[in-house]
Amino acid sequence: MSAISNKKIAIVGGGPGGLTLARLLQMNGANVKVYDRDFNKDARVQGATLDLHEESGLLALEKAGLMDAFKANYRPDADLLRIVDKSANILWDDADTPREETIRPEIDRGPLRKILLDSLQEDTVVWDSNFIAMLPEGDGWLLQFKNGTSAYADLVIGADGANSKVRPYITDIKPFFAGMTAIEGAVYNAEKESPKIYELLNGGKIFAMGDSKSLVVSSKGDGSMAFYTGYNSTENWAKESGIDFKDRAQVIAWFKQEFTGWDEIWDELFENAEPHFIPRPQYCMPLDQTWEAQLNLTMLGDAAHLMPPYAGEGVNMAMLDAVELAACLLNEQFGDNKSAISAYEIQMRKRASEIAAETLESTKALHSPDAINYLINIISGSHPE
Repeated sequence: MSAISNKKIAIVGGGPGGLTLARLLQMNGANVKVYDRDFNKDARVQGATLDLHEESGLLALEKAGLMDAFKANYRPDADLLRIVDKSANILWDDADTPREETIRPEIDRGPLRKILLDSLQEDTVVWDSNFIAMLPEGDGWLLQFKNGTSAYADLVIGADGANSKVRPYITDIKPFFAGMTAIEGAVYNAEKESPKIYELLNGGKIFAMGDSKSLVVSSKGDGSMAFYTGYNSTENWAKESGIDFKDRAQVIAWFKQEFTGWDEIWDELFENAEPHFIPRPQYCMPLDQTWEAQLNLTMLGDAAHLMPPYAGEGVNMAMLDAVELAACLLNEQFGDNKSAISAYEIQMRKRASEIAAETLESTKALHSPDAINYLINIISGSHPE
């Protein structure tokens, strides 16, 4: 009998990591509820396209019995990358490189979430449950939500992302600023609204780099494009700049000034983005973080090991966390939750620390004067280890 038999399990956060964990636990008879802040499953547009890695995201889907659903929804060739300079000259094109198969297949976040939601038992996800606090009750926790409701759980897993409200109940360790800010935007009906970038994108992904700055553009299955700029900044730049990021004209003016010398083709993105832009200062958890395991509380994904997005590891790490946590919780060799949680957290922190170190290196290199050569060397396999 595993340590979670006859226990009520609460997962706070209905992203890919939390939903994957719920699926894996339910497959083994666990009593699971997922509490998500969204009003319902269609409350907001899901973000950019995701590339799933064989050793993590795809492994999780295989363990969850969802590979057929994934294959029916992923986007072949959406992982094809073009590396361009600031003048939009193509310096690397995956389409010109022979390959036997898609190594990191892309799927939009919305379809991935739907696959996971559809795999769960009815009423597993409790919508409109914006977690605000929890109190010890008996051997578990009483969770409290913004809408005035509450729920008891014997075991709580924080899967509530970068600004996790569960994490402070585990540790007071905070992330550090990673030295740069990204400005995120989206263009809908991209073929009409941004035809030049749409053609350059060619259904895949663009990495544009120059002057120690980056601009990443991704196609989505609904005909839109998601994009984000990246550049070295101070931690509080977004607040101190005085820019209203809901005012397109102000953001365009900033882009033209900050990205002076970049070709006018990139203006298409900013002139047609809607509904507004989102500044995202980039943070990373300390590589040596540690804490004492608890009997009835743990976390996964960005809540546990936030890092910048420049290695494509965020969702993949969260889904692999779900695989490893489920395996520990279901392992009958662990006599209690604390032993299972401790085993999971030790291996999770070690793995996350290694990936975060690589991500910080990549983030710095992609915003350096030699960024283009760095990325081409990695992709072509000649980057020195």
